[in-house]
Amino acid sequence: MLLQTQPKETALGLGLDGLLFGCDYNPEQWSPETWREDVALMRQAGVNLVAINVFGWSHVEPRPGEFDFSGLDEVVDLLHANGIGVNLGTGTSSPPPWLTTLHPEVLPVTADGTTRWPGGRQAYCPSSPVFRERALALVRATAERYGAHPAVRLWHVSNELGCHNALCYCDVSAASFRRWLENRYGTIEALNEAWGTAFWSQRYSAWAEILPPRATLSFINPTQTIDFHRFSSDEILDHYRAEAATIRETSAIPVTTNFMVTAHIKNQDYWTWAADMDVIANDHYLDHRLERPHVELAFAADATRGLAGGAPWLLMEHSTSAVNWQPRNIAKAPGEMLRNTMSHVARGADGTCFFQWRASLKGTEKFHSALLPHAGTRSKVWKEVVELGALAGRLGELRGSTIDATVALVFSWESWWAGDLEAHPTTDFSYIAQVHAAYEALWDLGVTVDVVAPGAPLDGYSLVVVPSLYLVSDSDAKVVTDFVDAGGHAVVTFFSGIVDETDGVRPGGYPGAFRRMLGVTVDEFAPLAVGSSVALSDGSRGTLWSEPVELVGAEAVVSYASGPLAGRPAVTRATAGAGTAWYLSTVLEPDSLIALLTRVADEAGVLPVAAPGTGVEVVRRRDSQNEWVFLLNHTDETVHHDVSGFDLVTEQPVSGRVALAPGGTQIIRQDRKAS
Repeated sequence: MLLQTQPKETALGLGLDGLLFGCDYNPEQWSPETWREDVALMRQAGVNLVAINVFGWSHVEPRPGEFDFSGLDEVVDLLHANGIGVNLGTGTSSPPPWLTTLHPEVLPVTADGTTRWPGGRQAYCPSSPVFRERALALVRATAERYGAHPAVRLWHVSNELGCHNALCYCDVSAASFRRWLENRYGTIEALNEAWGTAFWSQRYSAWAEILPPRATLSFINPTQTIDFHRFSSDEILDHYRAEAATIRETSAIPVTTNFMVTAHIKNQDYWTWAADMDVIANDHYLDHRLERPHVELAFAADATRGLAGGAPWLLMEHSTSAVNWQPRNIAKAPGEMLRNTMSHVARGADGTCFFQWRASLKGTEKFHSALLPHAGTRSKVWKEVVELGALAGRLGELRGSTIDATVALVFSWESWWAGDLEAHPTTDFSYIAQVHAAYEALWDLGVTVDVVAPGAPLDGYSLVVVPSLYLVSDSDAKVVTDFVDAGGHAVVTFFSGIVDETDGVRPGGYPGAFRRMLGVTVDEFAPLAVGSSVALSDGSRGTLWSEPVELVGAEAVVSYASGPLAGRPAVTRATAGAGTAWYLSTVLEPDSLIALLTRVADEAGVLPVAAPGTGVEVVRRRDSQNEWVFLLNHTDETVHHDVSGFDLVTEQPVSGRVALAPGGTQIIRQDRKAS
């Protein structure tokens, strides 16, 4: 199915040729002589879009109200003269030292009351009216100067909004939180009901009594915490809207900011942000703390496509090789940069950009890789960059093409916030880990997935997968149950449907909102001890979680074979209306989960993209004329597969039995009319 949640342009070109291929550039770190050398090398590398002024505030406004655009003027004009488009930052991502010195009240405060000081980045409270006033003054001056400049193709509001300062607990934030709550609930009585303040004598009699969920001596009210996350996401979005509105007073150029759809940052609910973006953009870096980081990359790309409603999107940042902020910063192997980049393109990106152009010599990011490394043009990375830039130029033909999927995976930032809270059945539970486990099994099956929000329409899908959706509203749950009643197939995993949007438990037994559809009921959770597992009747084992499942119309497909639940159902299948609903009450081993989803997909009529082997990623993009088959070999073995068409990587026709080298990438154009 092609997602269409919002109108977007059919091809993300921004008036430039080929795919967008670019980078962040920080000219303030270099001399004007270096600028000219850099732009010449950018042309050699095929760069056509450069993000500048992302961290330029202290250079553009060195003193309050005193603007100096001379350096930025020269860089913008230099890029334009060389045919390179500009992704122009508003410069507001980090306040200059003069602002935090004159107004220390703008600094953010953590839950324990500690002020966070300047010296890093994003040292500001998102609710601060002083910060907002000074930031918008800078934005207005910048937009008035460059709003009609022919070099500027995209406006870049701030940078990675909320990466470090998403949650501020200061008194200014507290006042804003109270206003947000009053707007949400209307009356203090409604808030008391939603928060369950009858518990532990927490009942409020006036809005002024309410604080953010600051550090306490015990567990804190969970709904208060969830609402604070909602407020904080909305507050940062409101700042984006203020900057975007200021830009649009004088400029008609598209406006966006870079999301962070990734495994380790969860504070922004991007489902609520997407409609405000003229272009959906994402930053993504391989996370080597994960066992299979390339699969998480694919999930992030599919989720970004979901945020774009199936329309083209922009990868605003990724890395040529190692990053600088993980415990172990692993360099990419030969061919890995190409493979990672093309995974994003395969899943809908019409442009891929890197942080950053030239590797810094100073600062905390000096060991972060770049298109132009410290070793310069003699390096392996530079050779691969030039090759990748040439390929990006050739791939302009697939701009605007789409990805069809018949499987939807429901993903919720709110459920991530709520599911990982304290005072739950086990601290070993991780919502995002369960989402990734379900996605990874589908990835291994070669099934292309649309990542969708709770409540998103499911028309056109054959199968929906709902991993551990702990928090879900009645209306959003009904979308899934109606889908199954109408003939769809669903897989729901444990700890789903438990609470409503107020974090209130649904009485009558688990899994709450999905109990009728699944044909089961559970009266208590039975999480497993650390390191333990239970045997299952299919010969595999279950980990982390178990439940005493009772059948109320469903049939047992797999049962517990050891422990106190031996003989009880572990995996069930039920007929609901015209459809079928599966329930997994434990964490299945990867092979067992793949086997189960193979059966489910077969019953649902889901046709996987023909994968030539385990560890090989296969995705198809298509338009009315052509189909492009992306084959990405994440293994150390040569893989052979049958394919015919034209390989855009080697610029050679292929036919019959074709070899895909270890770590290799192929992009095969096929004529849809001929096939």
